[in-house]
Amino acid sequence: MADGTQPPGDDPVGPAPAVRPFLVTAGRVAPSASGRTMPVETQVVATASGLDALSLLSFEQHDIVAACRQPQSIAEIAARLRLHLNVVRVLAEDLRAEGRLTVHVPNSDAVHDSSVLRRVIDGLRAIPDSRGVLRDTD
Repeated sequence: MADGTQPPGDDPVGPAPAVRPFLVTAGRVAPSASGRTMPVETQVVATASGLDALSLLSFEQHDIVAACRQPQSIAEIAARLRLHLNVVRVLAEDLRAEGRLTVHVPNSDAVHDSSVLRRVIDGLRAIPDSRGVLRDTD
């Protein structure tokens, strides 16, 4: 309005901005002191103590542990929770150090095996699109 007041019913603030990743991780960008990052295919599973402590965890840590009732990869957690990949890596390492998560890093030899990549590609092609049509195979 002309006098500087907001009309009734208008929200002057609007939607809250997303929390910056560095705030969630307290400024850390590496998940561990060694600086090595977890591969995106690393499997993470909640421990019994992690599930028992859900009410004591921060929002993001709570969501990660709750999502890991079933094994999840770091990439799946980031996508499901809509968190930055490095945020999930840092928080997963913190939760592992506290005994809230069990982390299973894949064998690096299997990661570089081209037959694994071929099976992944074949599996993705076997997923029908939104119309129920399978993709063409090469």
